[in-house]
Amino acid sequence: MKTSAISRREMIKQSAAGIAGLVLLGGCASSEISSSRSSQKGFKIGVCGWILGKGTSPETVEIAQKIGVDGIQLNFNTSSRPVYLQKPEIRDEYIKSARKYGLQIPSIALVELNNVPLKADEPRAEQWLSECIDVCRETGSKTILVPFFGKGDLLGDKKGIDVVVEKLKKISPKAEKAGVTLAVESYLTAEQQMDILNRVNSRAVGIYYDLANSQSKGYDICREIRLLGKNIAEFHAKDNDGLYGNGSIDFKAVRGAFDDIGYRGWLVMEGVKTPLGIEDSFRYDLQYLRQVFSLSV
Repeated sequence: MKTSAISRREMIKQSAAGIAGLVLLGGCASSEISSSRSSQKGFKIGVCGWILGKGTSPETVEIAQKIGVDGIQLNFNTSSRPVYLQKPEIRDEYIKSARKYGLQIPSIALVELNNVPLKADEPRAEQWLSECIDVCRETGSKTILVPFFGKGDLLGDKKGIDVVVEKLKKISPKAEKAGVTLAVESYLTAEQQMDILNRVNSRAVGIYYDLANSQSKGYDICREIRLLGKNIAEFHAKDNDGLYGNGSIDFKAVRGAFDDIGYRGWLVMEGVKTPLGIEDSFRYDLQYLRQVFSLSV
């Protein structure tokens, strides 16, 4: 079903039907739906804070709570605010807000590395990564999303990959000591990503897998998930072509791949299609994910 053919009223009606107990067809789907976070078992579902319409404002935590997710992924800094979560007063505001609304902060993304790449001769990138490990200690986060897009893209850049490998080797001991995973997110194939992990050879370095990004490059995402296996630290649940279940990502097949590798971690929504408005679109996507990614099969 194409998203463009579904009206706002129809989408909300379908979402309500799902909450009432819609059964998804397919071997990986659940026949039971939990309507509250407290009763949800297995997977936890979060949302990227920077896509909720409030930038880096702590207001994003309240919006995430209204949507109904289990946690929120924070952005470490921006080009206009290069020192952000490093500031205790800002970090504490997020921590207090998360406690107030009963949300976790599973991971922190260093989005600005797409503009100030780790592969470049740029000391700020390494400094931010080191500081982000310290911030994770304060927020209780276990994963740092280390992206390689934009200026940091590694596709076809052997020299850049070599530089990144050496820098990850340098910083990984600190991450290991802190119990934090440096999760590489890129357009590289699963095989190329495994090569990086093998060369760095640290339990603190893993993969952040974005379903839509990899599919956009023509990769078989379920095969890649099975190949990367336990090396995947966290997932971005994203569909570039519509609301979840109406776009091009086969989430039920993805659930099957998760079962095969034993993944029961976080799925962080990074929706790019919000035809119902930000909050209603994410509620719709969340309800769909709740149906597919429960423990009951």
